[in-house]
Amino acid sequence: MTTPITFPKLPGVLAFQRGLLISDAAFYNQFADGKQTPLQVVRHGIRGTQNINKPSKTDAKDPSGDADANTSTTNNAKRQGVSNVQITDTAKLDHHASHLVVTFQLRLLDLADTLFSCAPAKDDTDKSTQSYREIVCQFVKKAKESVGIEEVARRFARNILNGRWLWRNRTIAKAITVHVTADQGVSIQADALAIPLHHFDNYTAEELAVADFLAKGLKGNLSKPALQVTATIAFGIQGAVEVFPSQNYVENKPKGFARPLYTLGDAETWRMAFGEGMTFKSTRIMGQAALRDQKISNALRTIDTWYPDFKEHKRILPVEPNGASLDAQAFFRSGKSSAFQYAKQLNKLDPNSPEGMFMIASLIRGGVFSGGNE
Repeated sequence: MTTPITFPKLPGVLAFQRGLLISDAAFYNQFADGKQTPLQVVRHGIRGTQNINKPSKTDAKDPSGDADANTSTTNNAKRQGVSNVQITDTAKLDHHASHLVVTFQLRLLDLADTLFSCAPAKDDTDKSTQSYREIVCQFVKKAKESVGIEEVARRFARNILNGRWLWRNRTIAKAITVHVTADQGVSIQADALAIPLHHFDNYTAEELAVADFLAKGLKGNLSKPALQVTATIAFGIQGAVEVFPSQNYVENKPKGFARPLYTLGDAETWRMAFGEGMTFKSTRIMGQAALRDQKISNALRTIDTWYPDFKEHKRILPVEPNGASLDAQAFFRSGKSSAFQYAKQLNKLDPNSPEGMFMIASLIRGGVFSGGNE
């Protein structure tokens, strides 16, 4: 009987590429006649009020009713700066639009192609690295024949059809229809708000159909493993309703600059001319509103109910090696339950087990698993 190989450390160079290639999701206005136009992000100035949780004894009205005291309070408010003048970006529907449309494309890689690099560090032997590569290939082969990969695909399908990837736009929606199409004659439509966000039970026929396509793509059984995903959203009112693309992180923002939004395309050239008529533009079109592919990917892979403390926390996590959650600002996987530890045990993992399904999803997520990152 052959003794299973153990890996006290991972290869010095070990990386997996993403098994889901995802485009940015572009925003469109849709009108009653079906016509669509790009939904633009607009940069403009606003004057709001300063609302900071910084109590001051002089902020409250003087209980004595002294008029001079109240005047002093008013003057103090002026000194503190009641106004909050900002430059910000806003994305709003065209005031004649009836719906918001958000659309992206997704292509699946064969799970066998996710291993991007596996090479020794200075203190690794070529033999141990080659052995690990063989173990990865064996795990992938077992995974492609398992029920585990089918369940991972079903969970991804649920998050596609329930519109989790729409983030805040889903929260404020009155109705959402998600339409999934592919070249192989796939055309599936679902009521996103009728599909649950908080569990992975009782899959619908539509979810199972999308999951079947995803699983076939991950197994390498499709010639054209690509999907078009389109959400059509109604907000229950018509007009220039604010919608929510991704936000940009900007370090050392200019003073008075509030919020930059993510766009596709180039911003219009800024022109300000004080000629005859003293005309100038008070707004600037920054480009077409969009959700970043990383934000969509994070939503689609929010399927981890396999971590040890799920019954206690009841929080579905994005698949991350250490169970990182930005919402909770915490790591829910550490030590023996991290993907780094499971990666050392690929030759022992059952792809149908919770640990095995988590590792299938981790390979689809991709990332660097090199020994130095343990």
